[in-house]
Amino acid sequence: MTTNKLPTQEIKYGEREIAEGELITFPNPRVGRRYDINITLPEFTCKCPFSGYPDFATIYITYVPNERVVELKALKLYINSYRDRYISHEESANQILDDFVAACDPLEVIVKADFTPRGNVHTVIEVRHQKDLI
Repeated sequence: MTTNKLPTQEIKYGEREIAEGELITFPNPRVGRRYDINITLPEFTCKCPFSGYPDFATIYITYVPNERVVELKALKLYINSYRDRYISHEESANQILDDFVAACDPLEVIVKADFTPRGNVHTVIEVRHQKDLI
């Protein structure tokens, strides 16, 4: 007698890393020197909160670090955590900015979300933050 049992679904290590992921930072090696860090994340995906259709984007982050710099693998895992979230283009860009600022408190940061056209509509959201220096 043959049984057609499906194997038990277990969480894959990548899924576990994404679920446990958080933005990690490390000390800026050149505090006091103004320099730009440019990061491109070309595989961003989330779901439309209205239709459930997948949305795809390239996320561009440009920042001037203060005392902390974001760790790139942690950023990758953080960005991947959006893949099953129902979130608008506008909210995703703003949430990424808020989380990035909370994690590393940069002097300046711009987050640009360039979404792949869908239904003949191309959306680019750009949000920015500048630290108030006293």
